[in-house]
Amino acid sequence: MPWRPEALPSGIRPPIGETARTIELGESTVPYVLRRARRRTIGLTIDHRGLRVGAPQRASLSEVESAILRHGEWIRKKLDEWRTRPTAAPLQIVDGLRLPVLGSPVQIRLARGANRCVWNLQMAEPTLTLCLRSPEEAPRVLEQVLRARARALFAERLTHYAPLLGVAVPRLSLSAARTRWGSCSQRTGIRLNWRLIHFPPPVVDYVVAHEVAHLREMNHSPGFWSIVARLYPDYRSARDELKRLAADCPHW
Repeated sequence: MPWRPEALPSGIRPPIGETARTIELGESTVPYVLRRARRRTIGLTIDHRGLRVGAPQRASLSEVESAILRHGEWIRKKLDEWRTRPTAAPLQIVDGLRLPVLGSPVQIRLARGANRCVWNLQMAEPTLTLCLRSPEEAPRVLEQVLRARARALFAERLTHYAPLLGVAVPRLSLSAARTRWGSCSQRTGIRLNWRLIHFPPPVVDYVVAHEVAHLREMNHSPGFWSIVARLYPDYRSARDELKRLAADCPHW
């Protein structure tokens, strides 16, 4: 029997501006999400959520589906890869765990306390001590601590890059998407994945510069990439490093 990816669960609606549809690819019925945006071309992406299609406002549905059909074999192959991809087991937050923070290992220590944290970055091996009311609080407190550090860093980097492009510093919010590292909206600002805090500063800077560039070009045209290059000239190597690190990004 051909594999049929799961559609959106009953009662779950896609975000505003997105439409859930299906298309027949060979013997398979493939669900996809269509998003209309200010862009010049039709783009296809596949991740753990399935097939997602970005299209210009003016593109007809027949043009969209023709693009999907032209890439049918690639789509089926990528969907199968996601279906069979092994899922890494969530980390157990225990005393002595080592986590990367901005690309460098930090040892997590657990102690009794009122759910606060103590950073010690001056030691030969930096530590982050979680002072907890109970060990069960460790995952929540650790995420809270890293989110706060990520927000402060991202805000500082947005303040650096936005003026270089001559735009106002956008509103910042954090996301926890498993595969999407950032997004940009003229209306709501820039969203950055807090888990970027695990990656080296050049990778963080690339993602920030990428999203800031979208404030000028809401697409991935050559003009967009020229803006990224102006903001962050070594973006290609940082982009490659992000792809390499993403597969092993810690999660709990």
